[in-house]
Amino acid sequence: MRLTPATELEYRCSKLQEYMASESLDAVIIIQNADLFYFTGTVQSGNLYVPASGQPLYMVRKDAGRARMESGLKEVIPFTSLKDIPNILADFGYSEPKRIGLELDVLPANFFERYRTLYPGAFFSDATPLIRKVRMIKSHYEIHLMKDAADQVDQAYRRAREVIAVGMTDLDVAAELEYTLRKAGHQGLIRMRGFNSDICYGQIFSGSDSAVPAYTDTPLGGLGLNPSFGQGVGLKRIEANEPVIVDLAGCADGYLCDQTRVFSVGAPSDRMRRAYDDMLKIQSLMVDVTKVGLSWGELYAACLRCAVDMGYVDSFMGAKGSQVSFIGHGLGVEIDEYPFIARGFDQMTMEVGMAFAFEPKAVFPGEGAIGIENTFYLSNEGLKRLTYSSDELVILS
Repeated sequence: MRLTPATELEYRCSKLQEYMASESLDAVIIIQNADLFYFTGTVQSGNLYVPASGQPLYMVRKDAGRARMESGLKEVIPFTSLKDIPNILADFGYSEPKRIGLELDVLPANFFERYRTLYPGAFFSDATPLIRKVRMIKSHYEIHLMKDAADQVDQAYRRAREVIAVGMTDLDVAAELEYTLRKAGHQGLIRMRGFNSDICYGQIFSGSDSAVPAYTDTPLGGLGLNPSFGQGVGLKRIEANEPVIVDLAGCADGYLCDQTRVFSVGAPSDRMRRAYDDMLKIQSLMVDVTKVGLSWGELYAACLRCAVDMGYVDSFMGAKGSQVSFIGHGLGVEIDEYPFIARGFDQMTMEVGMAFAFEPKAVFPGEGAIGIENTFYLSNEGLKRLTYSSDELVILS
């Protein structure tokens, strides 16, 4: 078990305070697990109070003893109720906040109302954009953890080459690869910030099932095992000469790495083979044009134009009617972090320290889906790749 270094936590909180100053916020209160882990090093239930200046206070309801052990923050304090917060702040010499930031994209409405009752005269705003901006720039420590997650998905890739066979169900393959990931240290949980964005280890589909749309904001959906979780791996049996998509996220000490590879028992159709090669061309274009200062929207538009020019207007990033408006997404402790290589993000630009997955995919209803996904990191020396399994379309005998 690795504990987040205190220096990491101190830097993250101080960076958030810089952004708070630009918004004239007196405080930000954090309760969501992914954000708690990022700023405290643990997910013990409580409230992290980040003042405009000074030490953050991590007020823990359950379990304070464990929080003290796992968090490198200086002030870890037990408390039992939100009503305790004003007195705790007064004990530490903090005045009553007048402008408070909350994670309004994920905070339950009843929690919000309780904070408003606690501070009826305060102005509340959404702190999530500020939190996202802090989290989007990865430290060397974070990149190291993401490299460990890349090792996990490479082990799953190598295991997939051994086990995929005609007659296996997609669920059979998923069970084998999830076992491999778990043995490699995967925590078994993938965090995604979006509301109702349930997700497991990833998506594994063969043939036509990979082209089945679902409610998820992803290019691939899948039937799933039942309507209660109507996405992902199903019970279809693998047939010869059809693509098998293996889209998995590794997770090491809370940090993610995303990779997609395609396998086929026997050669897939010419259309699928050509589409795969074209998705690799789009990936190459992204690598060539990505640089500091390029807007996320410009990068998306350039890659989309390439896909359209090659004839994928109705199949790129989903089947017609179910296409998504992104090609890449940031990664860290959640799978949908900044940056978004997506439509509409023309004012936000690529910066050193960003880590993201890029996933050009083509979907053909009734036949299947094909594509590639790798995780990249924009360093001072340029764009580097964190996932390293071979990009080849794997033809199994």
